[in-house]
Amino acid sequence: MVKEEIRIEKVIIHILDSLVGMPVLSDTEIDFGSDFADFLKEHIYKISSGDDVRTCRFYENESEVYQALQSYNDDEFIPFSKQLAESLYKIMNSNVDIPSADLAIVRFRDRDDEYLAILKIDLRANYTHRTSALGDGNANEIVKFKAVFPTESQRLSEAAIIRLKDFQVRLVEKKYEINGEKVYYFSYLFLKCNSSLSPKTKLNIVTKAIEKVQNDNLDEYTATEAKMRAKSIIREELERNGGFVVEDLADKVFEEQPDMRNAFQEKMEKYDMVKQEVIPQNEVTVRKYQKQHLYTDSGIEIKIPMDCYSDSDRVEFITNPDGTVSVLIKNIGHLEAKY
Repeated sequence: MVKEEIRIEKVIIHILDSLVGMPVLSDTEIDFGSDFADFLKEHIYKISSGDDVRTCRFYENESEVYQALQSYNDDEFIPFSKQLAESLYKIMNSNVDIPSADLAIVRFRDRDDEYLAILKIDLRANYTHRTSALGDGNANEIVKFKAVFPTESQRLSEAAIIRLKDFQVRLVEKKYEINGEKVYYFSYLFLKCNSSLSPKTKLNIVTKAIEKVQNDNLDEYTATEAKMRAKSIIREELERNGGFVVEDLADKVFEEQPDMRNAFQEKMEKYDMVKQEVIPQNEVTVRKYQKQHLYTDSGIEIKIPMDCYSDSDRVEFITNPDGTVSVLIKNIGHLEAKY
């Protein structure tokens, strides 16, 4: 999805405040201007392009949202949006940990595809000034109010984008405590859909599994070397191919360590990820693989670009006779200190 090609066509906002005791539903669409349209576009784009976004398929026989979508048309936009708001409010009103919010339902187009966005915009507390007229003048005071939208740079906690031609859902959500257990209520209770792991979550699962296998099977120094090599391999796969298939990555990381490879594969089988692709979309997700961070027991921290890490003419790791390790930084033409 390209942000510049998103066309906002219909918007309505309903107020879902648990303290009120009932949803405050709007009977009219918003006559939005360019500024608010840009605000919506930014959040829609963040949802569609973020690596914490998951794809989701409705449980067709159970989901009220899916069933309402079957008969959706633009003439029914307002009653459809009210139905969604009432359904979500029932869940929120029964679970006090879920914060109050404004619910924006947005019909938009991206190129040839039509979409519906369900944006739960949590209200944020902030302060402003208030002037009161007194008998002998004015009194200025600071008051707290809870009706502030997030900025364009902040992320929404719960939101979904539904492609209308096939009802594919992309969503972001946050766990809240429901009946003593933290659950993803937005997909589980509201949308009633089955979601896959996000690219960011998949990447974290893979890297943590590699690290666990290396820690369990190697001594401290060898494990550190292996982690640096694994990070270099992941970075190369991300930059060269845009991602990787999990079992192909395992062949490269554990090239001459079949037992460790098998241990890693067992961990991936628990997530049904052995043959899955991991393809991050967001540059921020990939960025942490561009540098190697090292921490010594003497309190020294070293940050090495991965290009330099694999270049022995620039950085060399030396094992000393007493078992300690020296890091030699070579061929420095200029050294600069920064505050």
